[in-house]
Amino acid sequence: QVQLAESGGDLVQPGGSLRLSCAASRFMMEDYAIGWFRQAPGKEREEVSCISSAGGSITYAESVKGRFTISRDNANNVVYLQMNSLRSDDTAVYYCAASRWRLCQAPEYWGQGTQVTVSS
Repeated sequence: QVQLAESGGDLVQPGGSLRLSCAASRFMMEDYAIGWFRQAPGKEREEVSCISSAGGSITYAESVKGRFTISRDNANNVVYLQMNSLRSDDTAVYYCAASRWRLCQAPEYWGQGTQVTVSS
């Protein structure tokens, strides 16, 4: 069974940092663009960042530009989201997803999510 699994979510203070990981099993991440999405209570799911299969194309939501960095290690089937200067409005469940398209359109596989809470 194809699986994606997120890890690294935690409770952090404003201004703090976290690194989220997305690990794949039963398929090769190198064949997919991988996106990070988030959903906060009462809000729709939004795309945070996307990285193409070889890492050559990257997108970020305007709200996270300059603070978050996406990267991938295809040899180990892992994609990371480094989150710095965290703010309270970054609080959400964060999901990773795999897409056959270059920039994360219509993701085919989703993880279960990991909770990020930014609070003092």
